[in-house]
Amino acid sequence: MSVRTQRDGAIGWIVLDNPAKRNAINGGMWRAIPPAMKGFDADPGLRCVVIRGAGTEAFAAGADISEFEQARASQEAVRGYDGALEATLAALEGSPRPVLAMIHGYCFGGGLEIALACDLRYSGESGQFAIPAARLSIGYGVRGTSRLVATVGHTRAREILYTGRRLDAREALSIGLVNGVTPDSELEDRVREIASQLAENAPLSIQASKAVIEAVVEPHGDFSRANEAVRRCASSEDYKEGRRAFMEKRKPRFQGK
Repeated sequence: MSVRTQRDGAIGWIVLDNPAKRNAINGGMWRAIPPAMKGFDADPGLRCVVIRGAGTEAFAAGADISEFEQARASQEAVRGYDGALEATLAALEGSPRPVLAMIHGYCFGGGLEIALACDLRYSGESGQFAIPAARLSIGYGVRGTSRLVATVGHTRAREILYTGRRLDAREALSIGLVNGVTPDSELEDRVREIASQLAENAPLSIQASKAVIEAVVEPHGDFSRANEAVRRCASSEDYKEGRRAFMEKRKPRFQGK
């Protein structure tokens, strides 16, 4: 029951590894994701991060409900648990790297909250999506709800939250909850292809785009950080390299500087 990390060239991988419980996220897993992202963020050669669940049965079937008797037994315990969850979402949203969710099977509750904090989401045809909070008398958090509304709009978000029903991968695609759907057997190859495309693009440009989008999406977004990221592009060596490569009709070699 852990979070595993590995690096494959310019791509970092985070694996939610609790297969006995369909990768349900326990407290230790919530606490492990922020330092994993911090390590990736500090690696200058890393260009993007992919999050997936172990195996192919589930991305994550939500938070580990078996912990709730203890994790939510007091206001202090609730604050600690919610703080770990918030730190995870902030680490994903605030990373300068683009973060992709690769989704097989169940993506429920807290698992969908993690996926929504990612920049891009790609699902196999087995993907199933739900937020069953209304069936458990749980208040879905402000941050996760904000991301849901920003992704699918308030009308769809109300239906998802109020009914708690499951959406299959094709319906999720039709409302913009995921960016693409492929056969399960082709999903990893597709995600690796997209991650490789991102890794070849100018990292400072992607960082700027992410900072601007996050500022727009988040209530009280940090536009000063976004503007600084845009200005950094204009004065970068990569900007010069991009112009030279265009004029010389060759592939640019971006360094993130």
